[in-house]
Amino acid sequence: MATGSRSRTRRDDYVPRHAPAKTTEKASKKKSFIRRRWWLLLLLSPLVVILLGVSALYVAYARIKLPNTLPPIRTTYLYDRNGHQISTLHGAVDRTVIPLSKMSPNIIHAVIATEDHGFYNHPGVDVTGILRAAYTDLVKREPVQGASTITEQLVKNVYAGSYEIDPDSGLRVYVPPERSITEKVREALLAVKLEKELGKDTILEKYLNTVYFGHGAYGIQAAAETYFGKPASRLTVLESASLAGVLHAPESYDPIDRPYDNKFRRDYALQQMVKYGYLDPATETKLQAKPCCGTVKANAGARIVAPGRSEYFVDYTRRLLIDRYGEAKVFGGGLRVTTTLDLGLQHAAEAAIAQELPDKHHDPAAALVAMDPSNGQILAMAGGRDWAHNKLNFATMAGGSGREAGSAFKAFTLAAAMQAGYDLNAYWYGPSTLAVPGCTDPTQPDGLWHPVNAGDGEAGTFTLAGATAHSVNTIFAQVVAQLGPTNVVDMAHALGIRSDLPPVCSITLGSVAVNPLEMTNAYATLADHGERFWATPLLQVKSGVGKIDPSVAPQGDQVINQNDAELVTWALQGVVREGTGVDAAIPPYPVAGKTGTANNNVDAWFCGYTTQIVTCVWMGWPAGEIPLANVEGVSSVYGGTIPAAIWHDFMSVAMQSKPPVAFPVPSFTGYSVGPSHTVYPSPPATASPCAVPSGSGASPHACGSPSGAPSATPTPPPSRSPSPSPSASPSTEPSPTPSPKGTGSPGP
Repeated sequence: MATGSRSRTRRDDYVPRHAPAKTTEKASKKKSFIRRRWWLLLLLSPLVVILLGVSALYVAYARIKLPNTLPPIRTTYLYDRNGHQISTLHGAVDRTVIPLSKMSPNIIHAVIATEDHGFYNHPGVDVTGILRAAYTDLVKREPVQGASTITEQLVKNVYAGSYEIDPDSGLRVYVPPERSITEKVREALLAVKLEKELGKDTILEKYLNTVYFGHGAYGIQAAAETYFGKPASRLTVLESASLAGVLHAPESYDPIDRPYDNKFRRDYALQQMVKYGYLDPATETKLQAKPCCGTVKANAGARIVAPGRSEYFVDYTRRLLIDRYGEAKVFGGGLRVTTTLDLGLQHAAEAAIAQELPDKHHDPAAALVAMDPSNGQILAMAGGRDWAHNKLNFATMAGGSGREAGSAFKAFTLAAAMQAGYDLNAYWYGPSTLAVPGCTDPTQPDGLWHPVNAGDGEAGTFTLAGATAHSVNTIFAQVVAQLGPTNVVDMAHALGIRSDLPPVCSITLGSVAVNPLEMTNAYATLADHGERFWATPLLQVKSGVGKIDPSVAPQGDQVINQNDAELVTWALQGVVREGTGVDAAIPPYPVAGKTGTANNNVDAWFCGYTTQIVTCVWMGWPAGEIPLANVEGVSSVYGGTIPAAIWHDFMSVAMQSKPPVAFPVPSFTGYSVGPSHTVYPSPPATASPCAVPSGSGASPHACGSPSGAPSATPTPPPSRSPSPSPSASPSTEPSPTPSPKGTGSPGP
């Protein structure tokens, strides 16, 4: 190629800079067609989805059928641990279906105003409520909220569930549906269908005949009779407002159990009735000034019937079931409850009390609770003599204020001392009375607490184990002052005491109010080597269709070191072997226990255990604060007298056929804490030895002087600055003395 000549591009390689006009137009039309097709698809897709959804809903709507029967109200059955039926729990009145015409207009207006003011205007569903449920389920991940309209509520309670065969009874039962957004939509379809097929008045009638009004009352007729002793046709505006207020939460606004809470809801119902034109403001103001529930007369507990005076146990179980499952399930859900009660032991408990306190009209009251320490199961509960006339359960003191435990509380001080490393063989001096440094009492001239022993026999030098056996108040007063009452409170709560406990020095002498059930629970923890199981009356709970509730299974918690608990048990054996509780002995069974007597002998206790069963007995006058004097030949009742005898009589039966099992021998190594100051110059030379387990490391003087007499004149303890915590009057506990009663009579 010549220089400067332009190179030529081959025709085959040449690409024009601009496409011909005809080709460009064709490509543009193609792109436009594609865009239009996508827009069409985008527009049609939601329509297709909506059409498919509507079609699906229509198919579902067409296939839904409404059952013709109302859901049955199923009685809950209670059985003892061996399968014997002991009682039933059911509504106050059998549900009576009545027509709308026999319902007072007042209750109709009150319910509509509070539950669904637009009832006669909507198609049966609350669209806003459904969207709210969807938001809750999808966004917040919380359980779907309940039904909104009256129609939806009726659907959930009657039509949306399934009817299944109860495997226990063979009856056809209604099972409510699980809550979900899908179920919410399904119930909305049912509600629309219900509105179309039944009409508003029929829906309202069915709703008021099936809804739960609390206290075992299903339907308005049962509610009117339960709460006001009249038919639904005669309900006043105020009574109707009270019942309408219950529907929001029956357990929370029950007019019988929660009258003040019910008044709040009642007044709200009155406001709603004014708001929607059912009541004038002047009448509302007048009615709100009236007290709540003055005509309420019924009590579900009065309907309890059970053998062997076990009504108190059944009532206790009923209350616990309501707390766990709600009234609706307990009174109408068909639960099958196997309790822990042993009817044979229940009869033995009642017989033991009747043996020692035969005059039910003139003798004091007594209570007994027996438990299996390995799982917390309540084997027997004697709560009173006559359920029909006195429904206060002395075993739980529900509705009462509890009773002072006296020296039975010393076991918890001892447990706290073992946890702190105290030596059971260290000597302490306990004079007849003592000004306790570190414990205040503003009623005393010196500002100090002055506990006293029951008698001169309890004064002297003792090991801590010996002071436990002979219940020496002035020694335990020193222990709690040195240990700190807060540590005793914490220990008592850890072991099983649920009552409020003030951190005062006198707590070691049982100056606080407790009940036999929690005392049994706490002693059971000691018996079970420091593992606590909360007391329970439930062995198994089945739903109406036979589903077992797994949460009933007992769960233990090691709340105190095993060796610490066994040291306490070792010391408590001395109480029964040679101390204040000798009349509780049941050879050949090893027994550990503690007597307790409140100040002025107004309450008396014996709490004790073998390795298999723990039992606490309380005795006192129902009115309280009355000395236990001249009872069945016993001039002054202490824990070691009649209560120990009742314990002995019951446990002699309860332990039959059970092999004697010795308590473990604890280690004494590493427990070295004794008195922080000298209260006696040296251990008494005349102290008699007592039995000490071989190899235990215990001193041969572990139980102290059996007579309790000091071998020398006591040295007054040095004074210390008092603490600001107040202390109550001391309780007393004497050494055993012969009892005038015959066979099975109480001892100390």
